[in-house]
Amino acid sequence: MKRIFLAIIFMVSILFVKTSVAQVSIGLNFNIGSQPAWGPVGYDYVEYYYLPEIDVYYNVQKRQYVYMQYGGWHYSSYLPSSARNYDVYRGHKVVINEPKPYLNNNIYKQKYARYRNDHNQPVIRDSRERKYYESKGHPEHKQWEKQRKDDQYNQKKNNDKNDNSNQGNDNKQKGKNGNKGKG
Repeated sequence: MKRIFLAIIFMVSILFVKTSVAQVSIGLNFNIGSQPAWGPVGYDYVEYYYLPEIDVYYNVQKRQYVYMQYGGWHYSSYLPSSARNYDVYRGHKVVINEPKPYLNNNIYKQKYARYRNDHNQPVIRDSRERKYYESKGHPEHKQWEKQRKDDQYNQKKNNDKNDNSNQGNDNKQKGKNGNKGKG
């Protein structure tokens, strides 16, 4: 009996771990809604942007810029004062999907130096691809949000209607089955 109980617990724990891993991997595959409107198009998931013209990183999840200041890495919601005139919409952004890429700054600085004056990168704000409407800074975001809420409402309404319809069919079926024995 003890072995059966342990086997059941083991199986349930495996299912729990598999479900958790699946949820994490699904969550990591898309973060378009978290990406800023000035982010480049073409990426469903981004951890960091590297801005080679000003040697600054942007953490998408935390919505923070990371840059060297006074000999250490500084985290801020704003660009450093030395880059206050920098236009994030025009500057080139390099997508880097690794934790703390700024710790390898010398590599990225050298590798992406050629993009310093590249201002031809399309950004999310200007995209007409519907998937980018999820980004809060996109001009179509409010309309997209309204449509999403309407779709959810209609889906719930249809589900409720189907549930009520099925419940009615169940009652009719019970009535038919109940009448058979009385006739």
